[in-house]
Amino acid sequence: MTDSPTRRALITGITGQDGSYLAEFLLDRGYEVVGMVRRSSTVNYERIAHLMDRLEFHSGDLLDQMSMVEAIREHAPHEVYNLAAQSFVQTSFGQPVLTGETTALGVTRMLDAIRLVDPSIRFYQASSSEMFGKVHEVPQTEATPFHPRSPYGVAKVYGHWITVNYRESYGLHACSGMLFNHESPRRGLEFVTRKISHGAVQIALGQATELRLGNLDAKRDWGFAGDYVDAMWRMLQLDEPEDFVICTGETHTVREFCQAAFARVGLDWEKHVVIDHKYYRPAEVDLLVGDGSLAAERLDWRPSVGFVELVEMMVDADLALLEGRLRHLS
Repeated sequence: MTDSPTRRALITGITGQDGSYLAEFLLDRGYEVVGMVRRSSTVNYERIAHLMDRLEFHSGDLLDQMSMVEAIREHAPHEVYNLAAQSFVQTSFGQPVLTGETTALGVTRMLDAIRLVDPSIRFYQASSSEMFGKVHEVPQTEATPFHPRSPYGVAKVYGHWITVNYRESYGLHACSGMLFNHESPRRGLEFVTRKISHGAVQIALGQATELRLGNLDAKRDWGFAGDYVDAMWRMLQLDEPEDFVICTGETHTVREFCQAAFARVGLDWEKHVVIDHKYYRPAEVDLLVGDGSLAAERLDWRPSVGFVELVEMMVDADLALLEGRLRHLS
């Protein structure tokens, strides 16, 4: 695998957690990076504010086929990373059709734009461990059957298989990364991990007294998003496209995440966390843990950040954020 200083990448979802880390990663390798953003009055550039003068932007939407074609024609990328999606599982139950349009059919629109404009482009699809859902085996590998338990998971299965279909039908260098949960200080507050780190800090600073959560027994394989974008890039450097599970191989409960987060600010989580059944999903995913041995073998990729280190990184970032706001107000 060699770095090429003249390569150009198009990233959908560049304003999100993964998009911001991937943009940093590619810029550090000499890439020109184009970010596709929806024309919206509420686009949040906070995660990539420090990169704005190094990025190009293209207005486009996964719901609009022609905007995909125009983006590919105008910027002629060597690599396309499709990270955009309606990515919040809970929201997918309330907005199942929009989730399908964006997270499933949006993949088809981008693949078809590549097929029509330049089939030599290398394409990365952000698949998800949520596709495994009600798991058929532990740990989950590239060969584990899918059994999604949410409209989000179902949409991701469609996106995954349409990527396989375009690879086999049209010879595209198209691959999917089946990424298990990956977190960071840039995670949105609607996700349980960031809700915990942010909530623990609010309580420690006297800004709140309790944190309301759903199923504390759910088990997840949590890694650091900054590690996982490296795996995405490595996939597109392979001579032949292949799909990979990207994970840490460890599983931890939401309860353990709470323990580590509250311990970081010197608190007993059990005195502050309240179970609220409104946060339970209609169909729960109880256990996700991956087997990343294929990625280790073929991509030479392994996670570098452990579970407790990840939790503490997130808590420390939220502490700096909220203390900074307090100083600003005083």
